Amino acid sequence: MARIAGVNIPTGKRVVIALQYIHGIGSKYANDIVARNNIDPARRVHELTDAEVLAIRETIDREYQVEGDLRRETSMNVKRLMDLGCYRGLRHRRSLPVRGQRTHTNARTRKGPAKPIAGKKK
Repeated sequence: MARIAGVNIPTGKRVVIALQYIHGIGSKYANDIVARNNIDPARRVHELTDAEVLAIRETIDREYQVEGDLRRETSMNVKRLMDLGCYRGLRHRRSLPVRGQRTHTNARTRKGPAKPIAGKKK
């Protein structure tokens, strides 16, 4: 099992798909990494040599922000908005949709399960 950026990537999958198991690497970055290291995208992870796995690991460490660092930066950005007290920060604080979606009927994912209101039956 190959371990890259602190994540055990599945060995039976193609390299491009397996790299997407790392938080912060999507299909575009996975294709870029494979192309930069001259690896055939159709190859499986278990077919890679140790040198190729090491090259992929070094490329990711050098050029991409992934996993813990990325999660930390994202949470710090949200925390900064909340501390500023700007509109987006207030929406985060109240756990309401941040990007202008309607909340009258939808937004159940963000607001949680519906809470019954006493005396509302009609």
